[in-house]
Amino acid sequence: MISRRAVCFGLAASAASAVVASSIPAFAAAPVRARNVVLVHGAYADGSSWSEVIPLLQKAGLNVSAVQNPLMSLEEDCAYTRRVLALQDGPTVLVAHSYGGEVLTETGVDPKVTALVYCAARAPDAGEDYTALAKTFPAPPASAGVVHSGGFAQLSEQAFLRDFAGDVDPVKARALYAVQGRIADTLFSAKVTQAAWHTKPSFYAVSTQDRTINPDLQRFMAKRMKAKTIEIPASHLAIVSRPAEIAALILEAAGAQA
Repeated sequence: MISRRAVCFGLAASAASAVVASSIPAFAAAPVRARNVVLVHGAYADGSSWSEVIPLLQKAGLNVSAVQNPLMSLEEDCAYTRRVLALQDGPTVLVAHSYGGEVLTETGVDPKVTALVYCAARAPDAGEDYTALAKTFPAPPASAGVVHSGGFAQLSEQAFLRDFAGDVDPVKARALYAVQGRIADTLFSAKVTQAAWHTKPSFYAVSTQDRTINPDLQRFMAKRMKAKTIEIPASHLAIVSRPAEIAALILEAAGAQA
């Protein structure tokens, strides 16, 4: 059962630190109560990137699972997420960071999924070329720090610390750099075949100081999906540096009542 005290704490923290950028669309006005949360990490990361958010959700009484994406292909990452969703015992909020938003967009049509939460995440439409969409906005600095080797890619240490995790404690940031997922060079070439945000209540946390995904691109995607949107003055890793705001948004998507 979700703790009223924990929910109140999380939502209060969010209200103090985040700016609401749009209203909840009509279909998301009363989210279905969910007790399960599945977290999907992005590129240049692994499941440990959720380590600050997970305890807050667990304290609130939610069952939490984090997917470990192999980052070899969108198809394989979606298969991993579907396997975790299959283990859930009822209504589930699906949450993603960064590239994980593509996985969320494709797999969020699962009938167990009651709401979608995008955290500085990609949110393409069905059949859309996300790379082409991103190029209509100024390139973020992190893109210059991608290092390719042997068919895989990762962020250089400088780019990771400055452009990916700019507001994370340096000791924590270096640990995250060490465990970053190495992505296949072809990872970003696939297109989603369906966009769950057309039919599921959606929530979006924009990172206003993001140097990995342009904040204006994030705002565009959030507005297009008519998501309940908050803006957090954080780097791309708001899920690490501002976990209370992220957890509060997830609790809201789970239908938690203060």
